[in-house]
Amino acid sequence: MEEKYSILDKINTPEDLQALPEKDMPELASQIRAFLVENVNRTGGHLASNLGVVELSIALHRVFSTPKDHIIWDVGHQSYVHKILTGRKDSFSHLRQIGGISGFTRREESEHDAFGAGHSSTSVSAALGFAEADKIKGSDAYTVAVIGDGAFTGGMVHEALNNIKKDLRLIIILNENEMSISKNIGGFAKYMAHIRTSRRYFQTKNRTISFLRKMPLLGKPLFSLIKKVKQWIKNSLYASNYFEELGLFYLGPADGNDYATVERVLRESKNKGESVVIHLKTKKGLGYSPAETQPDLFHSVYVNKKQGETFHEAFGDELVKLAEKDNRICAITAAMADGTGLNNFAKKYPDRFFDVGIAEEHALTFAAGLAADGMKPYFAVYSTFLQRGYDNLLHDIALQKLPVCICADRAGLAKSDGATHHGIFDVSFVSHIPEFSIYVPATLSSLREILKKSVDMSVPTLIRYPNSTDDAEITATFYPKGDYENFGIRCDFSTDDELDSIIISYGSIVKEAINAKKQLNTENIKAGLILLEKLKPYDIMAKELSLVLPKKKCGIVFLEEGIYYGGAGMLLRDELLRLDRGKEFAQAENYSILAIKDNFAIPCENTDYYSYCHISARDIIEEIKRKK
Repeated sequence: MEEKYSILDKINTPEDLQALPEKDMPELASQIRAFLVENVNRTGGHLASNLGVVELSIALHRVFSTPKDHIIWDVGHQSYVHKILTGRKDSFSHLRQIGGISGFTRREESEHDAFGAGHSSTSVSAALGFAEADKIKGSDAYTVAVIGDGAFTGGMVHEALNNIKKDLRLIIILNENEMSISKNIGGFAKYMAHIRTSRRYFQTKNRTISFLRKMPLLGKPLFSLIKKVKQWIKNSLYASNYFEELGLFYLGPADGNDYATVERVLRESKNKGESVVIHLKTKKGLGYSPAETQPDLFHSVYVNKKQGETFHEAFGDELVKLAEKDNRICAITAAMADGTGLNNFAKKYPDRFFDVGIAEEHALTFAAGLAADGMKPYFAVYSTFLQRGYDNLLHDIALQKLPVCICADRAGLAKSDGATHHGIFDVSFVSHIPEFSIYVPATLSSLREILKKSVDMSVPTLIRYPNSTDDAEITATFYPKGDYENFGIRCDFSTDDELDSIIISYGSIVKEAINAKKQLNTENIKAGLILLEKLKPYDIMAKELSLVLPKKKCGIVFLEEGIYYGGAGMLLRDELLRLDRGKEFAQAENYSILAIKDNFAIPCENTDYYSYCHISARDIIEEIKRKK
């Protein structure tokens, strides 16, 4: 019986791939698809997008030679086949796991990963940097950027395109797999595309150019005239091409799932010796029926799908209810309607729903414009992507005191996607922007409550919440009577209690504080818990906190699933030191902060994130015992 991966098992390096006969490529593509489906369904990860770029990935590694040549994948979530072909096939059993290979490209992981990724629309800028560097060094290496049509909506791509020079060994592959961005539609355009990507077209074109250039006297003028006439005819028949208007040589659109066509187009681009844009059309999920019919559903496969309503689902549901009563409410997403829970809002209120594409900066300033003209905009965005709009937060929203509500989803550590998706910086960088208020609901009910209150807020607001479901223990500890309206500070002790220590926290990591308290109780160490539902303004929160602290001084451990420097723990301590009632609790010898200290939280061994970052229940216990 033939082995399951008879051809794929022969490939451990790109050189192994290049040594195979071309006739094996269709079967190799089939085996890679089977390998992806088997492994990604077991580990979780991005499936549909990778199934769509199998032929492209194979062709890239047969035409180009990494690591000398540089292949840069935009976002990086579609680089699984690239990883398989560059010696990481045997590591797929630990894909997206601590100590295993990343679900994105990482320079530290392999010399074949030219540039790290995880956020969208960065590939063309990075590729341009590589190409210019190679030109300066006199290198004959090629740089290839692979970017999807979704990422192409990011403004940074167009900034980079505007700076590309013609004389670079730079190839940009536009992989269109979802929405059409091409003007060239209809039968004639398809016919022209077929002609321009056929083997006969390239052969005839190259022979003609060679013949004309060799002709004495008349050759060069005749070549120039023919080129101008050709451009005039093309523009007259089916309009000018965006890339060619920028001075770039354009090929396509071509079938990106036809291996022979893809390799032929790549080789022609390589032979051009100048900056080239290749437009390919691929099918997401190709070869796996469920992913073909529902590519959005199989964009990312989850192994341990969360049971119960998630925070982003509760957010979307509540915003729909609020919009029924208030026609000022608008919802904005940066190509993440499903991931942020806004699908139902989009269906029910299409005139007040805006998907701006992968353009977080625009989304924020657009929201500012809506707010300035009397609307109530809610921008739902992953915490890690909010980083991209810092200036817009500061200059366009806060400086003008506009009541924009930023709903930061996926706040906290991203335990599968890793460093590029950790939502651990938002509290720090929003905290030092004047005018902003920051709310941190820890339960679905408290999220709904703060959303209700936010409609009438007249200041810029950040509401941050995790990628999780409700935790019954957090609810039981801090909301025993179901009272969600008094939003602010929750305690599980009274001011008359004599305690050895207090653990202050916010967000879902408060569960670690609860677990620490249980263990401390077994050792007769009395600990109290404080849950913060609001962080900023810090001076107001410090005054409110000082009123609930015990009458008798005890130690404080501030726990946060965020960055240490500039985090809530530091800022709240500074404000407590200004208060007569708070200064004795906030002295350095008495006040400890457990947070992520000056690193990107990338464990290199098989341990849990909380332990690696020293913010686990065990770390809390050790810190309290050390002070006792």
